[in-house]
Amino acid sequence: MPDQIDWIALSIFLFFFILVTVMGFFAARWKAAPVSAHLDEWGLGGRQFGTWVTWFLVGGDFYTAYTMIAVPALVYAVGAFGFFAPPYTIIVYLFVFAVMPLLWKVAHANGHVTAADVVQGTYGSRGLELAVAITGMVATMPYIALQLIGMGVVINAIGLTGELPIIAAFIILALYTYSSGLRAPALIAFVKDIMIYIVVLVAVVVVPSKLGGYGAVFAAASDAFAAKGGETGLTLKPSQMLPYATLALGSALAAFLYPHTLTGIFASKSADTIRKNAILLPAYTLLLGLIALLGYMAHAANIKVTSNNDVVPMLFKVLFPSWFAGFAFSAIAIGALVPAAVMSIGAANLFTRNVWKSYVNPNISHAGEAAVAKIASLVVKVGALAFILFLPTQYALDLQLLGGLWILQTFPALVFGLFTRWFRTEGLLLGWAAGIIWGSWTAWSNGLKPLASIDLGGVSYAFYVGLGALILDVIVAAIATLVVSRVLPPR
Repeated sequence: MPDQIDWIALSIFLFFFILVTVMGFFAARWKAAPVSAHLDEWGLGGRQFGTWVTWFLVGGDFYTAYTMIAVPALVYAVGAFGFFAPPYTIIVYLFVFAVMPLLWKVAHANGHVTAADVVQGTYGSRGLELAVAITGMVATMPYIALQLIGMGVVINAIGLTGELPIIAAFIILALYTYSSGLRAPALIAFVKDIMIYIVVLVAVVVVPSKLGGYGAVFAAASDAFAAKGGETGLTLKPSQMLPYATLALGSALAAFLYPHTLTGIFASKSADTIRKNAILLPAYTLLLGLIALLGYMAHAANIKVTSNNDVVPMLFKVLFPSWFAGFAFSAIAIGALVPAAVMSIGAANLFTRNVWKSYVNPNISHAGEAAVAKIASLVVKVGALAFILFLPTQYALDLQLLGGLWILQTFPALVFGLFTRWFRTEGLLLGWAAGIIWGSWTAWSNGLKPLASIDLGGVSYAFYVGLGALILDVIVAAIATLVVSRVLPPR
């Protein structure tokens, strides 16, 4: 990417970055209550967010800057397979509508802040609570790092090089998150989502008009994939259908188990708010489908890049004037700040409630919890920053693929417990361990890729490792429950 600084784009970028920074600090006074007085205030915004605030907040932390970068990059690289994201963001809202209001009621009635709180309240098991907490924290770290990577891509597109701009941006993020808690990303999400809607809607109208229409766009993409060969193309190959379906289903089941998405759920003021959002949030799925098309448009614009992650920034840089490119870059960068803030808050809540309070200071006050969570959120951000400063970027990307695999193993303990108490804690822990160990080993031995293969009757079938690990998790948990129930007395 060019090293020369585009001063117009940089000026627009800085204007909006400063705007959201001011909003981030102002958010401490928004929906006023002392953010340091209680973890509910700092970490969940007082559990008072209504339909529209929740819509922007959940949309803001679910559809991230990396969505703007990675989805079209994958479509640019392989074609139709990259469109697994839209169907999974349709399936996921059926899950949200059916499960999340019940989870909210349990959390609200018992003062639970995290998924591990819910598991501890349901089963009374410190071991299971700790397993869920550690899984959530570990799965979140590379996800935050990827927000940094998305921000780094657009900063480089402007012409700024080196790590200093990213470090400066995250110091600012750390300060206003420390000051305002969840209110900061909730308020900034309004600006972020509106900006991204503007950018995408303009792009899907203007870019094809400059390239000869959508017919020319799809024709150019088809020619590019034909030249590349392999498992690429505008339609799925027969061998891609099972991995496509399992990746979509597994991703849908994992999406609202992450600490950051659950934080948005717990911050809602009612179960009805969550149901309304399950109906309204698919509007973002339409947006995601349009974002994915940018990958095809890049082929029509003859964009050539050394890294697929550079596709979207280069597309805007080549086809739009500097002022709009700067606006688009700022939208993507702000789109990194919102989820990164919520992710760090979600991980900090887990550490505070399920590690510090459970094992270090059980008698900690509400204000003490808020203070510990603030410090923990800073540590989480530093850890995420270390991912991209000291590890190869590709390594962080590969670890993120494991994030979905890991967080899926919390599904039985968290979700099944809402509907039945049949499973024993011993069985759930063994199932969790089996899923984590087998899934991680399989992904590692497969080059940290999300897909694995199994041979049945001489035919090889590829599938999403995370979903396979979840199936193993449930089977082991069920068998272990049956065995333990015969050996130990009833609960």
